[in-house]
Amino acid sequence: MTSYVEKEWRDAGSKHFQDLALKSMITVQTKPCFTTLSKLISWANQEDEAKFDDSTIDLSVHALDESIKRVTKLIAKYTPPINSSNFTSSAPPIKNIPTTPLPKPFLLLAGISGTGKTRFIRKQVEALGSLSESYCLTSVRPDWHEPSDLLGYVSRLKGQSEYVSTDVIEFIAKAWRSIFHGGFTVSSKVDDCGESKLVVQGNSEALNRAIPYWLCLDEMNLAPVEQYFADYLSIIETREWDWANSDEFTYGCDALLSASVINHQDYTEQLRKQLGFKDEQYDELWQLFCTYGISIPFNLIVAGTVNMDETTHGFSRKVIDRALSFDFGEFFPNDIDEFFEAKSSPKTLSFPIYSQAKLEKFETVTADPDASKTTTFFKVINTVLKGTPFELAFRAFNELCLSVISFAPENEEHLAAVFDDFLMCKVLPRIEGDEDKLTTQEGEPLLETLQKEISQTLSSIWDSERIDLLREGKEAANKIVTVQCRSKIKLTAMQIKLDNGFTSFWP
Repeated sequence: MTSYVEKEWRDAGSKHFQDLALKSMITVQTKPCFTTLSKLISWANQEDEAKFDDSTIDLSVHALDESIKRVTKLIAKYTPPINSSNFTSSAPPIKNIPTTPLPKPFLLLAGISGTGKTRFIRKQVEALGSLSESYCLTSVRPDWHEPSDLLGYVSRLKGQSEYVSTDVIEFIAKAWRSIFHGGFTVSSKVDDCGESKLVVQGNSEALNRAIPYWLCLDEMNLAPVEQYFADYLSIIETREWDWANSDEFTYGCDALLSASVINHQDYTEQLRKQLGFKDEQYDELWQLFCTYGISIPFNLIVAGTVNMDETTHGFSRKVIDRALSFDFGEFFPNDIDEFFEAKSSPKTLSFPIYSQAKLEKFETVTADPDASKTTTFFKVINTVLKGTPFELAFRAFNELCLSVISFAPENEEHLAAVFDDFLMCKVLPRIEGDEDKLTTQEGEPLLETLQKEISQTLSSIWDSERIDLLREGKEAANKIVTVQCRSKIKLTAMQIKLDNGFTSFWP
């Protein structure tokens, strides 16, 4: 095979070449293929051009290895339009589908088994991306107790340190590569405290093209979430979106995987390869990771599927406060009449683009341009909860504001629907206990008092239907889906449970 024999090369090429175009070419252009490969290998191994002999070919392992290395470097060098100094490149086209940005990138989908929670996440991925690129399914094990179970760990079993990565940290790295190639600038910046950190900068056009990367933690509460998910729960609150104007932003976040772990002389190159940053084009990006650590990428959405039974763990308020909790059966009901032909479908969701609510953002909210109604609603709810373990604080108010800003309600009924969903996602999941625990500061039954106050605050939708913010009709002429007031239904169900001795939000 090292000398040109047409039949041997034609037969071998058609049998072994994986590239379909090359396999087709070798059968009719055998000689040109042979001589091209011969010259390429000679060039890659730095032979004198005057001594090239295209009637022979060097197929040794060393020669082929050197050829692959040099061609890879050449491709990286001339791949437009990457600028290695600021990591800016053009983004690939994606499906042009309107999306609904979430106020938070961490979801809990709670429901009985078989309702389609995991399938829902897969459909969200398929709407904008592909399961092979922007989806990671991780099955939570009952013996997980450390963040290392999720993010990897250092092993010294082989005599020296090596980092054992996981599917999760490799998927997070993949989300970072999507940002790198998506028209954004990744660099370092000194913050207001004089600390330097890794940031992403870009504009709304690039952001509109970016697709969310969905990490699905299946059966999330088979293990204690507060233990194995502790690092993420802490770091998620450090996300900062800073919009200089309506078009340009800076995003930053503390490290999920610290620089001291990444920049270890024993395994940093091995880890770089494992995480997919081996190529030369990632040199400066990897150096940033070695200096500042790997933070949560802005395009990452974590969704945990949850079943509440005797085999699973409950959630502390630390977890609930940091997540959007969905009673899946209430938000995305299993309507058997629509099993064969659905009349509605979930809206396509995307990652948040704000972290801190600002008053000027309410200017685009027709139903509450000065945030006064949002503030009043929150104070009414928190007055009932004051002095109980379920009292709300700044984080909850910020997330209520972000929800209003994200959905931008146009009228009173639309605004009431946002408030209703906030109660379902952020307030009621916190409430559980017996009659002694579910008592207001004045000694009144908490659920009854809450129901009375909410019925007045949400009077426009309490006894009627409201718009569904997360589903839409299949028919182009009738996209609006309406539902009953969700918090009314849930409060009634929770009160019935309490009458039997103990209540909770979870189905």
